[in-house]
Amino acid sequence: AFLFVLSLAAPALAFEVGDKRVTMGANLTAEQRALVFRDFGISEGDVPELTITNADERVYLNGLVPDSKIGSVALSCIYIEILGENAGLDITTHNINWATVDMYRNAFHTAGITNAKIIVSAPFPVSGTAALTGAYKAYEDITGKQLADLAKAVGVEELIVTGELAAFIGTEEAAALINELKKILDQTQNMTDDEVRAEIKNIADAYTITLTTSQLEQVLSLCRKLEKLNVDEIKKLAESLVTAQKATTALSNFAQGVKNFFASIGDFFARLFGKKD
Repeated sequence: AFLFVLSLAAPALAFEVGDKRVTMGANLTAEQRALVFRDFGISEGDVPELTITNADERVYLNGLVPDSKIGSVALSCIYIEILGENAGLDITTHNINWATVDMYRNAFHTAGITNAKIIVSAPFPVSGTAALTGAYKAYEDITGKQLADLAKAVGVEELIVTGELAAFIGTEEAAALINELKKILDQTQNMTDDEVRAEIKNIADAYTITLTTSQLEQVLSLCRKLEKLNVDEIKKLAESLVTAQKATTALSNFAQGVKNFFASIGDFFARLFGKKD
C-alpha cells in the first residue's frame, strides 16, 4: 500500500491509502444507522467508528446558522477513505438537501482535507451543515494530524456563505464566485476593503451575478479570513478545481455528442425502413 509520512516536530505520523473511518450521529436509532450504513456500502463494524454529538456540531456552527437549524440532535454521518496522492476529493451525498458536492469540496479543501473519498449521509433529508464536523474528526483520527482550528472554522463559514448565496444566485454560480476569489487571495491580501469589494464585483459581473450590499460584505468577510490561511495552497487547489470542472464539462459534452450521434443514426434507419401510411 502507498504510505504517507507527515514530517512534524513530533515523531513522524504515517497512514495508508485505503484507511477508513465512519462518524455516526449520536442520536440515530438502530434502524436509521442501518440506512446510513447501506448508503456507505458497508456493514456495521467493517470500519472503525467515531461518534458525533450535537455539542461537537455546535463548536463551529454556533453564530453562523440559526439555532433552530443546528437543532439538538446529531444525525449527519460521514464515511471517509484515504485516496492516493493527487486523487483529489471524491464526494457523494445521500439525503442532503442544502449543501452540495461543490460546496463540500471547497470547504473541505479550505480546512485542509485532500485526497479522500467522502460520503455524507443522513437517514432522512437534512441540510448537511453539521457534516463537516464529522469529516474533520474522521480525517484527524486517520491521519493523526490536527487540522488548524482557524482553517476548520473558515471551512464551515465558507460552506454557510456559499449556501446562502446559492439560494439567491444559484448553486454553481455561488461556488464559482468563491472559487474565483480564492484564486486571487495573494492579491487581495495587499488591497483595501474597497479594492477587494471592487474585485468581488468584477468576478460577479463575469458570471452575470448581482450581489446585494449584505452579500458583498459576507463575501468580503470570508475573503479576509481565507487570507489568514495558506494562501498559496488555497489558490493552487482553487485552480485545480477549475481544471477538473472543465474536464468534467468537456467529457459530459463529448458523451452527449456521442449519444446524439447514435440517436440521429437510429432516426435515419427508422425513417428509411419505417412503414408508410
